[in-house]
This record gives sequence, C-alpha cells and structure tokens, in this order.
Amino acid sequence: MEYKFTTDNFETEVLGSDIPVLVDFYADWCNPCRMMAPVVAKLADEMDGRVKVGKCNTEENMQVAQKYRVSSIPCFIVFKDGKPAETFVGAMSGSELKRKVEQAAGL
Repeated sequence: MEYKFTTDNFETEVLGSDIPVLVDFYADWCNPCRMMAPVVAKLADEMDGRVKVGKCNTEENMQVAQKYRVSSIPCFIVFKDGKPAETFVGAMSGSELKRKVEQAAGL
C-alpha cells in the first residue's frame, strides 16, 4: 500500500512509525518524478509490512520539504526510528531503489 504523507500526518505516519519509512518527495510537474511513480508504487506493494512507502508532494507540503532540505526532486528519504537514515536523489531503476531502501532500513 502506498501512503500519502502530508504536513498534517507526517509526524504520526513517518516519524512515529514503528517500521522504517520511505518518503518520495515529488511534484506533479516533474518528469523524473512521474517516471518513478510506478516504481515507487510497485516497491510499496513489495515491501508492505516491512517498510512503509509513500509520497509527499513538495508543493502542497513545503514545510516538510524545507525541514528535510529537499532541494532536488525526486528525493527519497528513508526514515528509521523517527530520523532520516539515508537520502537518495534522482531517478533510478526499481532494483536499485529497493536495494538502497533495504540497506538503509537494515533489512
């Protein structure tokens, strides 16, 4: 299941999660972000129960994006125990993203 993270639910859904969380910071106008959307959706299904995977629209949730210094998108941040553990920027293959997430999450 792919989550939608917002300013209102970020603290509860991401920082308060008892499992690692991958947040995909994106914008609707961003071509690489659109290219990564099906990759992230597939990863959400594959990692369901082990890693919470979701998206955060940077234009609708600027405060969250600014807090975590998101300056280029797509930007992927893995949160573990309520803190950013790893950040990756840019489009990549599904297998590369999965490998990076597993490594950052300690799986």
